[in-house]
Amino acid sequence: MVSPESLTALAPPPGLLSSELDDLGVTLGPDGATLRVWSANASGVELVVFDDTDLDWITDTVPLEPVGAGVWSVTTPLLRPGTRYAIRVDGPHGPGNTFNPGTLLVEPYARGLVSGGFEDWRAVVVDGSFDWGGVTKPAIPMDRTVIYEGHLKGMSKRHPLVPPALHGTYAGLAHPAMIEHFLALGVTSIQLLPVHAFATEPRLLQHGLTNYWGYNTLNFFTPHGAYATEENRRQGPEAILREFKGMVKLLHQAGLEVILDVVYNHTAEESIGGPRSSLRGIDNRSYYRQQGDGAYIDVTGCGNSVNTSTDAAARLILDSLRYWAVDLQVDGFRFDLAATLGRDANHHFTPDHPLLRAIVDDPALAGVKRIAEPWDVGMGGWQTGNFGDGWHEWNDRYRDRVRNFWLSDVDYARRASTAPVGIGGFATRLSGSSNTFSVERGPLASVNFVTAHDGFTLRDLVSYDVKHNLGNGEQNRDGADTNRSFNHGAEGPTTDAGILATRRKAMRNILGTLLLSAGVPMLTAGDEFARTQRGNNNAYCHDSALTWLSWDHAPWQDDLFAHVRRLIRLRAENPALRPSRFAKLDEHTPSASVMEWYDQTGSTMSIDKWTDPAHRTLQYVAASTPEFEAYNRILLMVHGNERPTEVTLPEIEGVTSFVSLWSSADERPVDVEETFAPGDVVPLVGTSMRLFRVE
Repeated sequence: MVSPESLTALAPPPGLLSSELDDLGVTLGPDGATLRVWSANASGVELVVFDDTDLDWITDTVPLEPVGAGVWSVTTPLLRPGTRYAIRVDGPHGPGNTFNPGTLLVEPYARGLVSGGFEDWRAVVVDGSFDWGGVTKPAIPMDRTVIYEGHLKGMSKRHPLVPPALHGTYAGLAHPAMIEHFLALGVTSIQLLPVHAFATEPRLLQHGLTNYWGYNTLNFFTPHGAYATEENRRQGPEAILREFKGMVKLLHQAGLEVILDVVYNHTAEESIGGPRSSLRGIDNRSYYRQQGDGAYIDVTGCGNSVNTSTDAAARLILDSLRYWAVDLQVDGFRFDLAATLGRDANHHFTPDHPLLRAIVDDPALAGVKRIAEPWDVGMGGWQTGNFGDGWHEWNDRYRDRVRNFWLSDVDYARRASTAPVGIGGFATRLSGSSNTFSVERGPLASVNFVTAHDGFTLRDLVSYDVKHNLGNGEQNRDGADTNRSFNHGAEGPTTDAGILATRRKAMRNILGTLLLSAGVPMLTAGDEFARTQRGNNNAYCHDSALTWLSWDHAPWQDDLFAHVRRLIRLRAENPALRPSRFAKLDEHTPSASVMEWYDQTGSTMSIDKWTDPAHRTLQYVAASTPEFEAYNRILLMVHGNERPTEVTLPEIEGVTSFVSLWSSADERPVDVEETFAPGDVVPLVGTSMRLFRVE
């Protein structure tokens, strides 16, 4: 465990980010505390201290002095644990500047916040002490990582075994009932939607809605207060911080990692004319991307874009990551719209951006998982596969190909008798997306997903052809129009037994593909028991039963959970399914999987069959090249059209048998391992998969 006291010694290498930006924010000392604030264009900065109970009662004001490199500083006994404070910043008028000496601003490095009302926040000094009791990070290797992405509140809000006082809280997520679920499922890493302090946009409040997902950050250092228990909210930011750390500690004790979805690309200050709560009032020209006349360059679609080409903005993000990874012991980060973070002074993306390299190279972040959402909405914003070493990326190409193969292609084939494409592109995704990620980065650069918080749930993906977002208050204009979904013959709920059975099998095929593919799988919370949002593919603004997980399941949902549990266990037991490197022709590559491809007759796949839309059946054989585990080999059958077929097991030198481990045709996984010999014929139902261990 890296101690907070080690942060200074772990400063970034000289020349990467300025050492003059060290120790920004409040640093406690024996005679009070020192506050350091950066503003390159300010003409004056003032500390404002408030009464402990009345957030409108200013008790003291103290000016900060310039100390060079844009830093303003003051040391005062007024700042002590529990002190409520804000800053006021004055400066010149002109394009890009929005200084107002009367505006109370949140200090960017504040570790605690309290609200005095809408758009009215006070920072709070916290001590941050906590007894970790020797509990350390689980440090799950990437090849064994199975990510479970979910909303902190939504996961435990309705769980019947979690006490009501803990529903939807940090403590609730770490309750034994939740931990039991995670461990029973077999996931290794809980990835939380944003837990940085955030606010709801005024337009949503006008519609009686809320920003449920939390992608509207107020402050990069403070846990969202509303996710703490009522008792700890009443006690204040110090108690909220302890509850967050307690959650991390308990999850770590259970061997589970905590990954945070972090939103550094924009803030809750929105576009010009929006709230002036922090960075905009401190130094708008330096913190946000803009044109010469002060108009914002918005590559996020959220009103503003943080300008990471300035050292101070980049350092703010890096220091925030260090704080969460070291002080709060977080195991990893998923970077929302990460392409924005890698844009230079000309607003072009570069994988060698100083911030992106600093995040990888900083010793304080050693061992931390770094997952990029590799796009934004600006020019050149789609960058899947283009991040550098040390980064893992959400693979939207994987998502789209898997959805196409099992859903939209099948829909097309029903109407045109033949699917639009063959199986080759699907096989490339199944085996690690080598056409997207370089040999040097390998298959683990790909975070594979088919669903996420944004979009249809798995159940809705197989139940709806179009989105149903009227409840969002935007006349169904919001949310993606292209979903590659397929309702299988009825839109939404149905009592047709045939359609329901086909939908269940489609879900099993998708989950089987996700959990048996090379790469790092990400499962969306609730998909393991087929939760629904009733066709809403953009439920960001619903904090209700629509988005909270339901723990009341029908028998078929329990069957689906059993499939997911079995698949995750099989992934763990068979290293051939989770290679760390791409194999190279005629070379021995440790921790790779040597792949062979056969058609349904047991013959080597021909070039023509890879691309033939009429041929969507293959046998995928992967053999591990042992480095840390015993030798292992698997065979996966994939059949991608709705007509049943028969598949002949291949004759492979040295192979004596194939042991059946899993089939998507089963409503519930069977426990009997059936053994077949090379040359045996195996029947497959339409659109199905089957996994074997090769012996």
